[in-house]
Amino acid sequence: MASVNDIGPEKANQLLASELKKIDKIAPPNWASFVKTGNHKERPPENPDWWFVRAASILKNIYNHGPVGVSKMRSRYGGKKDRGRKPERFAKASGNIIRKIVQQLESAELVKHSSTQHKGRIIAPRGQSLLDKVSLTKLKPVKKEGKK
Repeated sequence: MASVNDIGPEKANQLLASELKKIDKIAPPNWASFVKTGNHKERPPENPDWWFVRAASILKNIYNHGPVGVSKMRSRYGGKKDRGRKPERFAKASGNIIRKIVQQLESAELVKHSSTQHKGRIIAPRGQSLLDKVSLTKLKPVKKEGKK
């Protein structure tokens, strides 16, 4: 069975983001057009569809590393903060953005709370089928011509 990890990460995110655009429950809030994605960033994202790209990345992150919580994903999406003359330090990403995306993915039934002893979100069956669908559309079998 083909996995979403068999595709390159950028191509998989683009395909998954285009599939997430079709789901009504996943939509950027009004403030998403002018907000930074973290304390370490200087400007908002230039891509107008950045919300769907981040949602696709978070869905893949939950698939690969679940059960995972918002705090762990804040660390994963963080980066170096430029502090002027002082040395750079690590800063976590915005928790509100990640939390809202996870809540939207949960309302679309793509992820769910873990029922084991570990807290966090895991991939739901509907989310697994979406990831499989994306991986199968990219990895279509190529016909081989037989020898005569």
